[in-house]
Amino acid sequence: MIMRPFWLRKIEDAWSKRSILWLSGVRRVGKTTLTRMLSPTNLIYKNCDLPSVRRELEDPEFFLDSLPTGTTVALDEVHRLEDPSLLLKIASDEFPSLKIIATGSSTLAASHKFQDSLTGRKHVVHLAPVLWQECRSIFGIQDLDRRLLHGGLPEALLASDKDSEFFAEWLDSVYARDIQELFHVRNRTGFLDLVGLLMRQSGGQLDVTKLAQDSGLARPTVNSYLESLQFAHLVRIVRPLHGSSKREIVKRPKCYAFDTGFVTHEKGWDVLRPEDRGLLWEHLVLDTLCTQFSPESILYWKDKSNREIDFVVRTKRDMHHIVECKIDVDRVPTSIFEEFRKRYPNGKNFAVSPRVRQPYRTRKDGIEITYCDGSNLGDTET
Repeated sequence: MIMRPFWLRKIEDAWSKRSILWLSGVRRVGKTTLTRMLSPTNLIYKNCDLPSVRRELEDPEFFLDSLPTGTTVALDEVHRLEDPSLLLKIASDEFPSLKIIATGSSTLAASHKFQDSLTGRKHVVHLAPVLWQECRSIFGIQDLDRRLLHGGLPEALLASDKDSEFFAEWLDSVYARDIQELFHVRNRTGFLDLVGLLMRQSGGQLDVTKLAQDSGLARPTVNSYLESLQFAHLVRIVRPLHGSSKREIVKRPKCYAFDTGFVTHEKGWDVLRPEDRGLLWEHLVLDTLCTQFSPESILYWKDKSNREIDFVVRTKRDMHHIVECKIDVDRVPTSIFEEFRKRYPNGKNFAVSPRVRQPYRTRKDGIEITYCDGSNLGDTET
């Protein structure tokens, strides 16, 4: 078992704020394995996929009352319970000495089964596919192309060869176990066709009308499916930053697939050309950003002259940090940084590259830039 200290620290930090932790993430991203890595000796693990466990938890008050004070309870696939939010609400309100970690593939409030989103009672940790920093440190993988092609689901990442059947089977499983059950999506073919289109266009601007034409779905259906895909963490929407000029793009968000392995699978790539790596690297940087900032604070910037910043992190009203993703650190576009800073002068400038081992700073054309691999992007206050 490969220990994952970054995520274990996030869980412990979350428990210091709330007794209820919601650990979300796509199927087979490693939620169960991570849960079993927790250190408490009094950890009670319950797999809610099992009928016997679901029967045991039908009376949540009786179950929780039977546990010793200070017990840690892991409820894996908790959405399989008939009323999962009731159990978690009772645990939070009546048994605060218990620590509960509940796992699921979607956002807590997404499923019709969750009649209470537990606002103010829980802390959320979203487990992303294996981060590039984890690849190099604890997984022993130094080959960027392997991470980009295989993706970050541990089983696929650690496989000696990329197995196309794994990705096809995974998509079928997610549709049957998550999308159909939680969101009542019945059009399997239309849904999976849309997923394929989004994977192939990942990292580009979202055009719902064209997606509807290409998938054969109605525009409202595409919007509904997109919402389900976001709840299930299969896509991320990155909205444009605007407000300082009429020449900025204001309406066209970008859509990123959750994992590069599925992008390359849908594109039919088994080897990468130099021009392929930049877009895929953006996905890995976005994963890292989402572990350190709220998704709503991560934007991109583009104007009508096609000048573009990959990501902008807004931490305060007038504080905008540039995050430019580059394989080659010698190709950082300082002229675009200058243009952006005319409109948004406050914030730091980061150039993120897999080739940077230790962060360092330079000044080019009056612009101070921090070069890093992404692991220290959360350090925007110093």
